[in-house]
Amino acid sequence: METCSSSSDKKTVEVGNGNDFKVHVFSSSSELLEKLHENWSSVKKKPYPAMYSSIFGGIILDPALMVIPVDDHMVHRGHGVFDTAVILNGHLYELDVHLNRFLRSASKARISSPYPKSTLRSILIQLTAASQCKKGTLRYWLSAGPGDFLLSPSGCSSSAFYAIVIEEDILQCKEGVKVITSTIPMKSPEFATMKNVNYLPNVLSKMEAEDKGAFASIWVDEEGYIAEGPNVNVAFLNTDKELIVPLFDKILSGCTVLRLLELAPKLVENGRLKGIRTDNLTVDEAKSASEMMYVGSSLPILPITMWDEHPIGDGKVGDLTMALSDLLWEDMVAGPETQRIHVPYV
Repeated sequence: METCSSSSDKKTVEVGNGNDFKVHVFSSSSELLEKLHENWSSVKKKPYPAMYSSIFGGIILDPALMVIPVDDHMVHRGHGVFDTAVILNGHLYELDVHLNRFLRSASKARISSPYPKSTLRSILIQLTAASQCKKGTLRYWLSAGPGDFLLSPSGCSSSAFYAIVIEEDILQCKEGVKVITSTIPMKSPEFATMKNVNYLPNVLSKMEAEDKGAFASIWVDEEGYIAEGPNVNVAFLNTDKELIVPLFDKILSGCTVLRLLELAPKLVENGRLKGIRTDNLTVDEAKSASEMMYVGSSLPILPITMWDEHPIGDGKVGDLTMALSDLLWEDMVAGPETQRIHVPYV
């Protein structure tokens, strides 16, 4: 039995015999806003200094209002794509590269942007400036948009663009981590090569690793070749001092690992590396590598020293791994202006 009661200032829904949980009904938007602010009142340092929403048509600085409609098809159907750029020392690293991939993903997902690329870029730079964040990540999404709860986006009046700045400490990783081989099925190539919001396999893969005391996992494809991590690429150094990255035909071609492949020839020139290649690697070949690492935007390189309780090389962080990490880190901090976009903070 359900009964409803109301007064001049509030409404409640009583479930069962009246002694069960009572659901509060907000009587006004001002009351709801007060509750949203109350939820953030105990948070001393707000992790999200600014958000952009095409639904609102502007930048939001109040974290209590950083919301998206529940009928947005990205929320209930997963019809959306996303990407990320690193904010470091007041610069956006590889924004254009990430933005190009973002729009390629949107095209594969059949989502049209509400703005041209130049406008998206301008919004992201202005959002970062408004956030006053000098170190963190800039994450952004294109969705089919709000409209209804059906499968088809035909009822959505327009696609939607959202972006948020997350303040976090981006540091060079110098300690090694443990990984496992994931038992969670990886996504098919059609979806793995598109950076979409359907990340449940990635989440379960990460949770599986944490359950076993590892940092994250490694996916192996149906042919027995190394694929990728749950949200990062993986790379290896064999005993011949070759840098090997798995082929990108079934996995996401990470912007950071592609940049690593552009920078790594410097180590070939000075004799530290013998060669660089993308190739298929079996599990046995990969586990016999002398060094192993994750490669991703906010790492940029994370050494891997143990895989399925099997040490990689001597089980310590390798010198070549750190040399590659130094190359990427230097590129992020003080590399060419073509990679770093200055943010005009007020």
